[in-house]
Amino acid sequence: MDKTSKQFEKAINTCREVFQEKMKDYGTSWRILRTTSLTDQIYIKANRIRSIERMKAQRVDEGVKPEFIGIVNYSVMALIQLELGVGNNIEMDESSVIELYEKHIYESKALMENKNHDYGEAWRNMRISSLTDIILMKLLRIKQIEDNEGKTMVSEGLDANYADIVNYSLFALIKLEEAEQNANDN
Repeated sequence: MDKTSKQFEKAINTCREVFQEKMKDYGTSWRILRTTSLTDQIYIKANRIRSIERMKAQRVDEGVKPEFIGIVNYSVMALIQLELGVGNNIEMDESSVIELYEKHIYESKALMENKNHDYGEAWRNMRISSLTDIILMKLLRIKQIEDNEGKTMVSEGLDANYADIVNYSLFALIKLEEAEQNANDN
């Protein structure tokens, strides 16, 4: 578990760095988005990953790693939006946004650690393509919950599904990193 926690920290740091760099470029313009728009943005990224996995080719010179990073960051944005609501005043100072980012990414990590304990790190034996498919399934669930105005009968809510997407994306980033290391070692 210690290995997983360290790998998660490394992946989280990468995602946070990209988030902060994008915030320097764009500010907090994403605060104007409804969660439904964030869901669709995540869907676009996950669908692109699946297309690349299926076709084994791509025309845009950006691999799947940046897409998984984007999925993590958009999911955290969605969690923030669920907490704060869509902003009329979209400008937020960087320290407040990073504080919220940290809160939601580490709540997701705590969820991962609990589930990882119970499932015995089963994700390590999964294919990245399966992680992609599960992310897409979670997004379809989110869309259905959104269409039902956030109401569920027995299922987890939007926040739990976004947190799962964060974790599945971080698993994929860890697996991609391990594959790169193995390729370099050979």
